[in-house]
Amino acid sequence: MAKLVPQGEAPLSDQVQVRHDKLAELRAAGRDPFQITKYPQDSYSGELRERFAGLAAEENSGCVVTLAGRMMSKRVMGKASFAHLRDLQGDIQIFVKRDALGDESYAAFKKLDIGDVIGCKGEVFRTKTGELSVRVSEVVLLAKALQPLPEKFHGLTDKEIRYRQRYVDLIVNPEVKDTFVKRSQILRQLRHFLDSKGFLEVDTPILTPFEIGAAARPFYTHHNTLDMDMVLRIETELYLKRLVVGGMDRVYEVGRIFRNEGMDPTHNPEFTSIELYQAYTDYHGMMDLVEEMMKTVAMQVCGTLRISYQGTEIDLSHWERMTMVEAVKRYSGVDFAAIDSDEAAVAAAKEHHVELPEIPTKGAILAEFFDAFVEQKLIQPTFIYDYPVENSPLAKRKPDDPAYTERFEYFINATEFGNAFSELNDPIDQKARFEKQVADRLALDPASRAQVDYDYVTALEYGLPPTGGLGFGVDRLVMLLTDSPSIRDVLLFPTMKPLD
Repeated sequence: MAKLVPQGEAPLSDQVQVRHDKLAELRAAGRDPFQITKYPQDSYSGELRERFAGLAAEENSGCVVTLAGRMMSKRVMGKASFAHLRDLQGDIQIFVKRDALGDESYAAFKKLDIGDVIGCKGEVFRTKTGELSVRVSEVVLLAKALQPLPEKFHGLTDKEIRYRQRYVDLIVNPEVKDTFVKRSQILRQLRHFLDSKGFLEVDTPILTPFEIGAAARPFYTHHNTLDMDMVLRIETELYLKRLVVGGMDRVYEVGRIFRNEGMDPTHNPEFTSIELYQAYTDYHGMMDLVEEMMKTVAMQVCGTLRISYQGTEIDLSHWERMTMVEAVKRYSGVDFAAIDSDEAAVAAAKEHHVELPEIPTKGAILAEFFDAFVEQKLIQPTFIYDYPVENSPLAKRKPDDPAYTERFEYFINATEFGNAFSELNDPIDQKARFEKQVADRLALDPASRAQVDYDYVTALEYGLPPTGGLGFGVDRLVMLLTDSPSIRDVLLFPTMKPLD
């Protein structure tokens, strides 16, 4: 049979061509597998293993089941053959005998390829060697795999290919599917925890009308009908707090966030966050909530509060709490409580070889000291609180020290996992901070299209109750609880540069 070469594409490999030829033969014989629309699957491998755990070697169950899945191996031995079927719950062996199947059907089975999707019907039994199996009386080809799977002894190990072809990765690396099953469990437990605390899950816009003055860079798009540029959201915060103004005292959103920034093992341009807001509490209430939430989810998903992450034991049962000033003093020896001016902070930075920020105020330099000396030391769960006002435009000032805000971040394994505030609810202060933030942004980047969200200021003028707010990245939490080294390992389809 002549080889099929799609127009504009390279010639098919020999293996792929053989599979195309087999499909052509099936179609010519009126047995096109892609014409089959359903199959009466009634059992799964995991259920059968549990149900027939007590079945003895060489014992028949008398139970006939119908399975469907992908054929992952095949051993043809004359008049009898073995294969392994992989379904939603794992692998199970099928025993195929010519006498039971018939000459024509057995010949068709022998032509099947590894990777083909099949359905089969037969009796559950246990072989002489003790393997639970199904002695099939029917095999149906449900979908022809035209591409061969990676060589079975090595699997798919190239990470670039794994991320680009996640569908193949999931087929040949069962542990990958386990990671994403656990991701789903983590999200379910997070929702369950928040729902149990009286929070209401809501949805807010992904497309927003303009860029706010925050440091994160957005993605722009254009709405044709309205003939206006729009921005993919970099947070869900301002809309959620509008809802608290409106009387929805406890709200949260599981939201996709988009930031036009760099990529590394803990950053992807689009990621999943949860933001939540609770009226009539503050950042200390949010600390308590985080600690309880992390312990609850870890116990439900992992069954323990002592987990191993990349060889390091993390104890989620104990959380330390330090102010940023206390942490910087502990790890650098510099006491910012004793520094009384921006000039003195600049001198301390130069003495300790700390990079000066673009606007070198005392608070901004304190944050630089934290980055230089502290963050990499925070292996066990730690809350760092009381951040300088310069880098906390949405947090409420501390009444007894207005240079600092009621804000915290929490760190595990030298990585920031979440950010929380006692939310700023003074509309006059908020407006001034927004305007300064946008002015600073435009001074550094005159081409920036950042604007003040005056509608949010108007919302505050109607009265935002004292409110605690929290935002955290779901992907980093999944990394931690699945012992995954990269954010790409916990995103089904991470952002990738096209091969061409």
